[in-house]
Amino acid sequence: MTRRPRLRGRAGIGAAFGAALALAQTAAYAQSATLSADELRPLYANADDIREGKQLADTACAKCHGPDGVSATSQVPHLAGQRPSYVYRKLQAFRRADRPGVAEGHDKGMLKFLNDDALANVAAYYASLDPPPPPPGAAPKYKDPLAAGKAAAQPCAKCHGEGGVSHKDGVPSLVGLAPKYLVESMKDYRDGDRPVGDKNADMKTALDALNDKDLENIANFYASQSDNLTRAQTSNPGAGPVAKEAIAACDKCHGDAGVSTSVITPSLAGQDETYALAALRAYRDGTRDDVAMSPKAKKLSDSELTNFAAYYAALAPKPVNIPRPLSPDEWADKCDRCHGANGNSARPDVPALAGQRADYIEKALGDYRKGVRMSAEMDAMSSILTDEDIKGLAAHYAFQKGRPAIFVPVPAK
Repeated sequence: MTRRPRLRGRAGIGAAFGAALALAQTAAYAQSATLSADELRPLYANADDIREGKQLADTACAKCHGPDGVSATSQVPHLAGQRPSYVYRKLQAFRRADRPGVAEGHDKGMLKFLNDDALANVAAYYASLDPPPPPPGAAPKYKDPLAAGKAAAQPCAKCHGEGGVSHKDGVPSLVGLAPKYLVESMKDYRDGDRPVGDKNADMKTALDALNDKDLENIANFYASQSDNLTRAQTSNPGAGPVAKEAIAACDKCHGDAGVSTSVITPSLAGQDETYALAALRAYRDGTRDDVAMSPKAKKLSDSELTNFAAYYAALAPKPVNIPRPLSPDEWADKCDRCHGANGNSARPDVPALAGQRADYIEKALGDYRKGVRMSAEMDAMSSILTDEDIKGLAAHYAFQKGRPAIFVPVPAK
């Protein structure tokens, strides 16, 4: 009776993984013990098998993946030093043509004629190579979007207050607004879709100097200012009571107690009263136009507009629930749980990311996020990544030093 093999690993070819990775390997090999006998096939390759794998790779793979598995082609991955069972499984998928979005050479070239033994030898050959070195030069520095937003918002503080809490009558607070709403509002001013008068000409000039990414950073910075969250520090003269049924009509869009749950509708709680009143009057007289607000405002008297503005100005704002942006290092801490310390996978069935081409990692993560590539774990992970997160992660791993690994199958006891 054939006994199921188990795996034992060690760092190989002149480089040690270190104590942390060695500890990670202990658990990793226990997980890899669930691999099927077929998936373990590359691990049994001998020197002759690896030589045959090289010959096949030089013929079938080198044109795109480069000599010795070091790619010089955009969005085509390095294969040198890649984990053997992972490469083997992917080669099988390419041969079956059941992996979408791949180059024609995988399913229409020589690969479709290779049997499992040949594919295992190719995988073993690439796994036997040293990983490529990181790109020359220094890794790109991470730019914290909230810090960038704070810097870009410095000209705004003169009128809108530090942290977005207004201290000037007629100037809105920006704290507590959903980023998407604030971005669209700033674009409207910048692009001329909102009227610009003497009071906001300076804002139009400031916004003209900013690109869309600057606006996004500014909006996220103000949304993150929970510590500064308070009502506008302006005179807010107040007014008479507002009928409950009248407020209910406003709450339908602007949220209970003026705290919106919509990313495109502003919260009104704690807003400067003078600004809110001016906005309502603009909707009523047509200076500002909105399919929802304009018809409602046209039905209100001056005293009703004043009462509405005063009512919402007296309410307490609440923080916008947006996640704190993570740095590439923080994201990588999560990815390393499967892909190994610094992207050096300790499992033969999980790809190494260290030293991989950044443009390939970007494409792969983007494909997972769009559903072009399918994986339960990767779908969940990539779905919450922004474009900037993906770019940062790709650069992070591209500049990590790849560590070769040898996985030795031994009989189970």
